Amino acid sequence: MGSHPLDSLTADELSSTSATLAREKGIDGGWRYASIILREPPKAEVKCWTDGDPIVRRALAVLWEKQSNDVYEAVVNLTDDTLESWTHVPGVTPNFTVDEYHDCDVALRANPLVREALEQRGVDPGLVLFDLWTYGGAVIPEEWRDRRLGWVDIWKRATPDGNPYAHPVSGMKIIVDVNSMEVLKIDEAHDRGFPEVDAEYTPELRGIEPRTDLKPLDIIQPEGVSFSLDGSLLTWQDWEFRLGFNYREGPVLYQVKFNDNGEKRDIAYRMSLAEMIVPYRDSSFDHYRRTAFDIGEWGLGYMCTSLELGCDCLGEITYVDGILPNTAGQPQTIKNAICLHEEDDAVLWKHVDPDAGTEVRRMRRFVVSVHATVANYEYLVYWRFYPDGNIECEIRATGIMVTTPMEDHTPGFPTGTVVDRRTYAPYHQHFLVARLDLDIDGDDNTVVESDSMAAPISDTNPLGLDLNTHGTVIRSEAESGRTFNWERQRSWKVQNPNRLNAWDAPTAYKLVPSASFPAMFDESSPILRRNPVIGNTLWVTQHHETEMWPAGDYPTQSRNDLGNGMSAWIADDENLVNTDVVLWYVFGIHHITRTEDWPIMPVDKVAFTLKPFGFFDRNPALDAPRSPAKGSSCCAGGTCSCEH
Repeated sequence: MGSHPLDSLTADELSSTSATLAREKGIDGGWRYASIILREPPKAEVKCWTDGDPIVRRALAVLWEKQSNDVYEAVVNLTDDTLESWTHVPGVTPNFTVDEYHDCDVALRANPLVREALEQRGVDPGLVLFDLWTYGGAVIPEEWRDRRLGWVDIWKRATPDGNPYAHPVSGMKIIVDVNSMEVLKIDEAHDRGFPEVDAEYTPELRGIEPRTDLKPLDIIQPEGVSFSLDGSLLTWQDWEFRLGFNYREGPVLYQVKFNDNGEKRDIAYRMSLAEMIVPYRDSSFDHYRRTAFDIGEWGLGYMCTSLELGCDCLGEITYVDGILPNTAGQPQTIKNAICLHEEDDAVLWKHVDPDAGTEVRRMRRFVVSVHATVANYEYLVYWRFYPDGNIECEIRATGIMVTTPMEDHTPGFPTGTVVDRRTYAPYHQHFLVARLDLDIDGDDNTVVESDSMAAPISDTNPLGLDLNTHGTVIRSEAESGRTFNWERQRSWKVQNPNRLNAWDAPTAYKLVPSASFPAMFDESSPILRRNPVIGNTLWVTQHHETEMWPAGDYPTQSRNDLGNGMSAWIADDENLVNTDVVLWYVFGIHHITRTEDWPIMPVDKVAFTLKPFGFFDRNPALDAPRSPAKGSSCCAGGTCSCEH
């Protein structure tokens, strides 16, 4: 078992969970596991725990009986090998699984009605990709609402090794009961054929030679790395945190601390990505069902892939495997799911003094990264830690855009960009929600919205130079939904009013927003009702153990988030002053598609930063070492001898 209360479940613990449920509840092949996850102990207990204290390990399993579609949550005490609770959860649909995705592919290939429909269009079933999607409650057919319902996109490769998303079978979707794999309907609206598109991206299929004018670039650390990983505990320079991994969030960063001259100061208790919502902004037949909740409906961890040295990560790498359950409740390993490494990041700080000489320090950062393949898209997630106390979360999106044939070639399209012959790529949005349980020097924090404003011209400000900042305390959950304001360069500070820095200001960290954009939905849209969390840039809630998923615990086939999502959490208008708060930051990519994104998309990068703001009394990276100079004395002080 794990040696710390927050250690992720081991393979043995996953097997023990399913064995206990088989013994106590007769769980067999007629059931499927949606997930098995660590039942995290209460935050207060974890923060009081010290090494050597006993640990009670629990697992939370979500599973359902395929025939009845009944869903249950089970809590298994792994320490005592007992079933602590078994709870029926009516009216919900758990996340879809990778096993079901593959089972659906097998079933549709063998289905005679599907084969006949494809052959009528001249499509070889052997070249087809069946892409299973979940149904959102706003568009789910009412006659099948009580089923575990999926709809299937169909794509055709030009060759067995060709781009699987090159040729959409337009105007045809397959509606499937995913429990039985019964085809309920082949939904057809039109047939626009297959335009002759330039869709291959590998050099072999494009008939090109990769360029040869780039010399090798490698990164070496001849004395080894500067970080250590002891179980789940990661330490690097003054940073320390615990690394977790689960099916839904992928990587989770726990108990983030900074060693400030011997004092390990709390910054965050738990940080992760809690939801990813991707609505396609095109109401045509081919796209109106595309309203994905990739984290809640599938699970980012399930989609993580094995990373390769030299391809996905470069340098001296430590890899961590991801251990997750399959739908039988048995462990499976994603080899090298997490990449841990250091990398150079140009200059940390520098000044050139004509008398005293030059002082310059290199920036080095520590990176935790995973790559997740979500159907046609890849999401590359990077959590980065810096010696100056900054924390950055960057997301890179790449992969292959969804495209659609048009009736005729036109130079423009109202809800997308023409990217190839008689083909457009629909506009869409990628909303990410970061869950940031910050504990700045402890639990009791207050969030202040900070705006910058020009002072009016006056006797004391005759030139209009003065710039002021104004802070608005977010006092309760009725005020918790906040929007970004570019004109005021708005940011949000999480302060500890109970601890002051040397200059009598509350210690704080600032959330520096970027990649912020409005939802752009009509307020009456049923799509927005499913995920009202995207209606604001930031939400603040009081911490509760059960408040984890802002679009609801079970967003698959949902109509709204009222069961247990952001709307329910803020309804009681709890106090947010000098208490334990959680920030929910909404950011992402407003993807107005480009021709340059076709046939494969260069990475699109978005990020946000958590910056110390009065947390330290001065620059915490003054002790950064001088780098060995390469042919000059610029890095080591004294008169600079670099050529200018």
